[in-house]
This record gives sequence, C-alpha cells and structure tokens, in this order.
Amino acid sequence: MLTEETRATLAQRLWDAEAEVASIAPLTADHPEMTPDDAFEIQLVNIRRKLEAGAVVTGHKVGLASKAMQEMMGVDEPDYGHLLDTMEYPEGAPVEAARFCFPRVEVEVGFILGADIPPEGCSQEEAAAAIEWVVPSIELIDSRIRDWKISLPDTIADNASSCGYAVGSQRVRLADLDVAAIDATLYKNGEFLASGRSDAVLGNPLNSVGWLASTVAKFGVRLRKGDVILPGTAIRAMDAAPGDSFRAEFAGLGEVTMEFI
Repeated sequence: MLTEETRATLAQRLWDAEAEVASIAPLTADHPEMTPDDAFEIQLVNIRRKLEAGAVVTGHKVGLASKAMQEMMGVDEPDYGHLLDTMEYPEGAPVEAARFCFPRVEVEVGFILGADIPPEGCSQEEAAAAIEWVVPSIELIDSRIRDWKISLPDTIADNASSCGYAVGSQRVRLADLDVAAIDATLYKNGEFLASGRSDAVLGNPLNSVGWLASTVAKFGVRLRKGDVILPGTAIRAMDAAPGDSFRAEFAGLGEVTMEFI
C-alpha cells in the first residue's frame, strides 16, 4: 500500500494533467506496487477536491466490464469511478474535444436508481429492485495517462478514465424489457460504426451494478436513489475528434447523441 503522502502526490499529477490537458506517464511506472485500493483512494482525493469546489455526485460508472474493452485496454477486470454534475452533457450541447487528451465514446445501457442499493452482497435481484428507469446513454472517456498505456490501477486512479456522459430522454421500466438482450448500434457522422449486445457486460448489466455496489462499499461510497449508473459498454470505445457526431440506438430503449466541436 502507498503512503497517504504518495497518494496525494499522485492525485496532484492527475489533477494537473486534467487541468492542463497534458497527458502524463503511467503512475505505475514510478509505483509498480500501487494496488487497485491505492488507486481508488487517489481517485477519491480528486473527487473530494471537486466536491469542495461545488460539484455534485450524480452517479457512478463501471468500465472495462466487457471482453472487448478488457482486450482493448489489456486488463482482466473492471474499473469504477464517479459521475459528477459537471460531467453531464445534455443532448444537443456540444463537447469541446480540445478539453480532453484522447477522447473516446462508449455506448451503454444506463440505469437511474429509484432506491439506495445495499452496499454489500448485492444480488442481481436486489440491484433490479433498486432501478427505477433504464435509459440510453453515451459515456465520454479520456485518459490523462499518455497514449492510453494504462494498467488497472492507473485507470482507477484517473476516475476510471471517465470525464462525461449524456443520457437520452426516453425512460423504460426494467420490467418492460430484457436488459440482458438489448441490441445497441453506434453511428458516427451518420454511418454505421459498430454494434453489440448488453449481455457482453458481465453477462448482464445488472451484475455490473451489484459488483459496483459491493466493490466501493469498503471506501464508504454508496449507490443512492437518483444516481445514474453506467454499467459498462458492450462495444469497444471509439475515438472522437472535432466535427464528429455520434448516435447510439438501443432496441426497445431509444437513442442518444453526442456531438464534438
């Protein structure tokens, strides 16, 4: 485990990299002993700093939850991070690509909680009971680690590489669709880009929600009523650049868009 002083130093590196839009070497290059627990404590340092500046937690995300993403990033387990109100992009609001180092988009079947989720030993049934709405979503990810050369601790420390999200307007009750069998299709600038199915996310996105609740509980983090939960993408992340327009369509769930300038 790293010392509190070392965690603070590494958190500052990430903070500066985000503020300056200047990527840095992997934190694990200097500290190969850094564990996922160390990394989440580093993440929390910067999240608390943003909350002190006025940001509000609006939800949580799971990343690297599909085989496609784990193979893409060279890791073998999911990561997890926070969503803040400062990260939310209403549909139609343009995203300034220059604010990010290496922006990418992910297509996700999102959830909005209608109740708190039990922090430990959360079953698929308990996760389902807490979900009020299923929603179409796109997550904007970025890595302050140069060239996306990340290990699991690197991305967890960097808020699971999360920096934005958009949620579509449609709301569907969980009971009204099979959340493990939602086909998703991503279009870029009006042309087909990729497709996938929601069961690529840990077999069922509900498993991702339960895993998240249990994983972050030991740090005092809870999944609360009203939170947006992004459980992971079934499609590999796609690079975004100025002028790109993305549209994600979900069978039985609607669509959501994100545009870059």
